[in-house]
Amino acid sequence: MKKIRWGRLFAYLILTFFAIITVFPFIYMILGGLMSFQETTTIPPTIIPKNPQWGNYASVFAQAPFARYFLNTFITASVTTIVSLFNAILGAFAMVNLRFKGKNFVQIVLLSLLMVPGEAIIFTNYNTVAKMGLLNTYLGLVLPFLTSIFYMYYLQSYFGAISRTIYKAAKIDGASDWEYIWKILVPMSRGGLFTVGLLSFISGWNSFLWPLLVTNEDSMRLLNNGLTNFASDAGSETQLQLAAATLTVLPILVLYFIFRKQIIRGVVRNDLKG
Repeated sequence: MKKIRWGRLFAYLILTFFAIITVFPFIYMILGGLMSFQETTTIPPTIIPKNPQWGNYASVFAQAPFARYFLNTFITASVTTIVSLFNAILGAFAMVNLRFKGKNFVQIVLLSLLMVPGEAIIFTNYNTVAKMGLLNTYLGLVLPFLTSIFYMYYLQSYFGAISRTIYKAAKIDGASDWEYIWKILVPMSRGGLFTVGLLSFISGWNSFLWPLLVTNEDSMRLLNNGLTNFASDAGSETQLQLAAATLTVLPILVLYFIFRKQIIRGVVRNDLKG
């Protein structure tokens, strides 16, 4: 019993240590957004602000079009999530339920594309978008992310766990593939769909490199790119950068705390039946 208790205590200490390391940058970001410029640049660093500067958040919106950045980010993240989820559902359904010539070859090609890092094709995508005249447009921001092979294969594992006899029974009853997808397949895979949707939205919300390449107008910037507005040749306004970063992360945190149970359920697939 003593060995078991000491082992458990040691495990808790290790978990606590790494939890502190993980959470501390976020806590410091929140506290730094309430500091003065001097407090954020002093050495050794200040941890707790002496007089919280709530006006930093007002200065963020006064110094940069942060409301516009929020709107742009919400639009691009929402469109990317909806369209990529729709395409992933159709692709996963086709790979699981449909029988067609060359299906194995298509799967091999998709898997090989999944192994290609995004950074390897980002400049090819940029040239394509530029030649189409889509720079500084919403379509240019979302076009390369309207489909995801990873999400398709993630949903394929969900759809594959559903007995194929359900699909055959639906076809015998006269249901079309479209009706089977939206009336049977989607309701039975809500956990996985919710997880994919949330991951896609977070990815779109945190996008940085691609918007930096395809936008050079301030009115089309996204939140993470807007943080550069608080830096100049004279230096960075670190207190405003930390306040702006806090505003950027806050919506994602709210989503996580509201839907954390659904996320966990989607990962472990407890709600998958059939």
